[in-house]
Amino acid sequence: MPDPSIKNEDTYRSLRDEGYSKEKAARIANAQANDDMEPSKKGGKQPPYEEWTKQELYDRAQELEIDGRSDMSKDELIAALRG
Repeated sequence: MPDPSIKNEDTYRSLRDEGYSKEKAARIANAQANDDMEPSKKGGKQPPYEEWTKQELYDRAQELEIDGRSDMSKDELIAALRG
């Protein structure tokens, strides 16, 4: 018997078959069924690293404790952060 709180039963069943918990499968299935939500979109509001200043990249590398950051160029910092 289908659960009336599940908006997309096929997606829910597929996610359960993949090993997702009931709660997580229901959340994903319902989000995908809701036109106001875009669950497939990832990431936050940050611009790509190419738009960051070298100082911003350095500060982020420092937060992540990336070794050798003080000798890196902007491109090297970007590569290390994505690494």
